[in-house]
Amino acid sequence: MQLKLELLAPAKDKQIGIAAIDCGADAVYIAGPAYGAREAAGNSFDDIAELTTYAHRFGAKIFLVLNTILFDAELADAEAYLWEAYRIGCDAVIVQDLGILSLNRPPIPLHASTQTNIRTVEQAQFLASFGFERIILARELSIDQIRAIRSHVDCEIETFVHGALCVSYSGACYLSQKLAGRSANRGCCIQACRGRYDLEDADGKILARNKALLSLKDFSGLNHLEQLANAGVCSFKIEGRLKNESYVKNIVRHYRQALDALIEAHPDRFARASWGRVHGGFEPNPDYTFSRGRTPFHLDGKRGKWCSMEAGKSLGEPLGKLTQLQRKGDSATFRIEAQTALANGDGLCFLRNNGEVVGLRIEQVSQGWVKTKNLPDLENGRLLYRNYNLLFEKALDKQMPERLIDIDLLVSQDSEGLFFQAISEEGRRAEIRLNGPFDPARNEELAQDNIRRQLGKKSGIYRFSVKELNLVDYPFIPAARLNEVRRSLAEAFDALPAQPNTAVLPIPQPDTRQKELAQKAWAAQSHGCQNLSNHLSQALYEALGFEKQVAYELAPQADAELMRCKYCLRFEMGQCTRGKDRRPWYLINKGYRLRIEFDCEKCEMVIRG
Repeated sequence: MQLKLELLAPAKDKQIGIAAIDCGADAVYIAGPAYGAREAAGNSFDDIAELTTYAHRFGAKIFLVLNTILFDAELADAEAYLWEAYRIGCDAVIVQDLGILSLNRPPIPLHASTQTNIRTVEQAQFLASFGFERIILARELSIDQIRAIRSHVDCEIETFVHGALCVSYSGACYLSQKLAGRSANRGCCIQACRGRYDLEDADGKILARNKALLSLKDFSGLNHLEQLANAGVCSFKIEGRLKNESYVKNIVRHYRQALDALIEAHPDRFARASWGRVHGGFEPNPDYTFSRGRTPFHLDGKRGKWCSMEAGKSLGEPLGKLTQLQRKGDSATFRIEAQTALANGDGLCFLRNNGEVVGLRIEQVSQGWVKTKNLPDLENGRLLYRNYNLLFEKALDKQMPERLIDIDLLVSQDSEGLFFQAISEEGRRAEIRLNGPFDPARNEELAQDNIRRQLGKKSGIYRFSVKELNLVDYPFIPAARLNEVRRSLAEAFDALPAQPNTAVLPIPQPDTRQKELAQKAWAAQSHGCQNLSNHLSQALYEALGFEKQVAYELAPQADAELMRCKYCLRFEMGQCTRGKDRRPWYLINKGYRLRIEFDCEKCEMVIRG
């Protein structure tokens, strides 16, 4: 049986979602008006309804994110939110808070967010037992761990393959709440992990100054797609609901090409998850858009140098060192060590000695000389990056690919005229008859070529191709009438309903299911799951005799565990002792002193405050 491989793209808004689909996404995840883990990426239900209608034309799916923890007073609103998602045709809802399972919800599939922190077989089995159609695994897992989880659950497996990495296990980070009173689990993360810190060891020795010590490089699983698919992953997720349109277009197109190549190489094992192939347009290059550097992270089960350290922000494409600097008034001209084609209007940047990222705009490029604004710390030997490629951005804007659904045409003849049967790549059918009489063709070969040529074009989002031409007497048919046939068939396909994506699930009855759900959520604590039982309603806990569990956001505790990470600063700094020295280290920033502990049995780092 073929495994359908889904390319899942982020969308900050409707326009970006449509662009992602046009570039080949099989599914898009997007936030509604509230409860998304990116507070700056909300959308109206009207916009999401339009995006859903557009996506379904290609069999693509729309997943609504509802992936924050909820307060008890918000549960009724969340229930209405689920019903609205169902009404407008969303294909699934991505959730973090299991309190949602106690609601009177519509028959819409639920996906367990990566915020539920799924890292073990036991955690995966626990969540699968609730009837989740899909679980989204933690980014820290190796391919072997993913394979083990897939072998123990029946639900779908989704994993990230590209984008920003949180240094903490998702759903278990309270650093933003500690430092600024803004909860990452409520969509308000201040990205404190991208800030700069001093690092001090147990003896008071400063190991590093003013470095982005918790900022990881961006994730790239591009070279592991086949291994992930063989491990049972069906959905390949790109991070980035705050990213701009050019980033989404570029990265989606890049991964679409890679997945298509994988599917074409193994058609017996893999298949596409939607229909409509992408034709023409710009040539993608992930180096030309947002990047903190790339890492496969822990996919191979080995540790590497994962930290971006010098900068928590995107630097872009490394160009080489600045040479032959000449200053004149407000302008500076120089050469760049590497021979890279640059253009007027490109954006450059470099790192100041204090770690600040400084941007420059190219005013003119002439015979290898680059002219920009003169800055005092622009100097020979400074490493330059290009963080805005003007020509590439223009290509992204002006050279969009077309996504076209293939239609096979079967043309036959009877006593009344010509009969056209059209079959789309996903199996929908449309028919049309062209009644005679027709004048006989003077040249059968030219008549046949005319029919194939006029019908074998695109109309709307469809690309037609004549597969069978069963005619006895070749008639002469004007091109205008053949074009009319093709356009009418396209209109007929537009009128056909897209194949439904949403599975019909039984609606849980709260009065009979609440106790079971609450008991399972409470039991989750023994499996190490985070934030799963925090917000089931108070009444359930009282009915079961449990004391209400209070989230860190509501009751911060001194010396609490703020982060637990697969990433380890001891290893990154070349000072791993394999557990022989577990004395704490300290992160220092703007008056805060955070203690780093080393859980060497689990090969994890813990940050407390």
